[in-house]
Amino acid sequence: MATSVDEAARGASPLAVERLWNLPNTITLLRAGVVPVLLLFPSLAPSRVGSQLMAWLFIAAAVTDLVDGWLARRGQQVTRIGKLLDPLADKLLVATALIVLLAAGRIPDWGTPMIVVIIGRDLAVTGLRGFASSHGRIMAAAAAGKAKTLVQNVAIGALLFPDPTLGLPAQAIGLALLVVATALTIWSGYGYFAGYFADEAGRPALEEKRK
Repeated sequence: MATSVDEAARGASPLAVERLWNLPNTITLLRAGVVPVLLLFPSLAPSRVGSQLMAWLFIAAAVTDLVDGWLARRGQQVTRIGKLLDPLADKLLVATALIVLLAAGRIPDWGTPMIVVIIGRDLAVTGLRGFASSHGRIMAAAAAGKAKTLVQNVAIGALLFPDPTLGLPAQAIGLALLVVATALTIWSGYGYFAGYFADEAGRPALEEKRK
């Protein structure tokens, strides 16, 4: 009986034995929980205290993106569900923040194309990574993509703060950084797709050499 149980356990799918409620995944889910709270921003934006609370909440959520990844690797708690939830929580957090900033008037109408570019690029790259993964390829985060994420999060944080903050023009700083983030978005997005198709073009020649 014990032997059959052991054999069943060894034959079980890895998904069946992965734990959803480990610490890194819990932190990721808490980050996703900030998304519905951000929807309150348009009504809280006129209040300095409300804006400050939302800004610090977003910053704390953005920082957890670094924390949960570090904990997962350090504690060997990387799971398939975590790999799915982590980027999904990030994309939802950023997209929601940009949309509510536009609705609250913190991003002017001329900034709408930047929001479309940032959200559209994230969806496109996520789709490309999923497609590549289904064919056995892992697309690691590029330096340009990491820079884009950092500048983008700082821009959103600045725009969430009331103007001025600490004597600084938070609105002007946030919009300037959003322009930079948009440029990095286009650059990094192009790099992901160019790199993928370049590798695909060179794959037949590599396989031929191996033969």
